[in-house]
Amino acid sequence: MNSFGEKFRVQIYGESHGLGVGIIIDGLPPGIPIHLEEFEHDLSRRRAGHLGTTKRVESDVPEFLSGVFKHFSTGAPMNIFFRNSDVRSQDYEDTKLLPRPGHADFVAHRKFLGYNDYRGGGHFSGRLTTAIVGAGIIAKKLLQPIKIEAKLIEIGGHIDFEAILAATIQKNDSVGGLVNCQVLGIPIGWGEPFFNSIESMISHLVFSIPAVKGIEFGSGFGAAKMFGSEHNDEIISMDGTTRTNYSGGINGGISNGNPISFNVSIKPTSSISKPQSTIDLNTGNINSLEIKGRHDVCIALRAPVVIEAMTAIALADLKLVHEI
Repeated sequence: MNSFGEKFRVQIYGESHGLGVGIIIDGLPPGIPIHLEEFEHDLSRRRAGHLGTTKRVESDVPEFLSGVFKHFSTGAPMNIFFRNSDVRSQDYEDTKLLPRPGHADFVAHRKFLGYNDYRGGGHFSGRLTTAIVGAGIIAKKLLQPIKIEAKLIEIGGHIDFEAILAATIQKNDSVGGLVNCQVLGIPIGWGEPFFNSIESMISHLVFSIPAVKGIEFGSGFGAAKMFGSEHNDEIISMDGTTRTNYSGGINGGISNGNPISFNVSIKPTSSISKPQSTIDLNTGNINSLEIKGRHDVCIALRAPVVIEAMTAIALADLKLVHEI
C-alpha cells in the first residue's frame, strides 16, 4: 500500500521520471497557515548539489492542487505536487533488462509483470522523499511546539565526512551513514500498547524510506550487552525526568516525557560505477553492468530531513488519536 495513518493519513504517488511526485494528506484540521516560504528550508536540506550528492537538481516548488485556500488548510484532503524537470531517461534505456544490484529493479519487474516504470527506479526512487518532506513540513506545524531534529553523525563509520567522501569518489564507489534523530518536548502518554507503540509507528515509516536498513531506540542493540542496573533509567522528578535515557524516551510503547532518541542506518547508494554482475531478464545470461547516470555517493547526506518528516507524520497521527 502507498498510504499510512489513521487520523493523519498520507498517500504518496508518482515516479522518478514521470510528470512528478506528490502526496495527499487527509485528516488535516482546517485553519493551519500554509505559506510557500515555509517549505524552502526543509526542501533545500533534501535537495542535491553538494559534495557526495547527485548532479540531478530539481526546483522542488510545491504546488497545492487541493486543500489550501487563501493560505490556510481547508480541512479537505491536501494534495501537494512536485514537478520533475531535470530528468535524463535515456540513461536507463540500455540497462532496462539488466536489474541493478541492490536496487528494486528485479523484484519490481517480477511483482508488476514488467509493466513498472524502470526509469530512475520509478516509484521506488528516493525522488519520492521530496513529497514526504512536504508532508512532514505540514505535520511539524501540527506538532508545534514539539521539535524534531535529525543529523548525520557518521559516514562509513567515520566522522571526517569530507575525507571519506573524497576517498569513496576516487574509488567510484558509494558509502553508507548513520543518522541520529531527537524528538524534544513530547508530552507523556503518546502511543498505544503493542501494535501502535511509538517505536512501531516511527519504525514503520522510517523503514519506508529508501536505503534505510536499521533503526534503534535509546541504547538499541547495545542493551543486549548491559545489566538491568545499568540500563534502567532512574526517575528523578514528578515530570518523569530520568537520570539517563537508555530507553530512548519510551516505555511500554508510550512516551515518558524525556527526549525520544533513535539512530537510523542508511545503506550505501546501490548505483555505483564499478562493474558488477547481474542477470539479463531477456536471455537469463549473467552480464557485467557498469551503471551510468547521476547518482549520490552517499544518500545518507540527504536523509536527516526525510527521517524528521517521517517521524513528524507518525507523531501527527498519534497526536490526533491521543486527542480523541
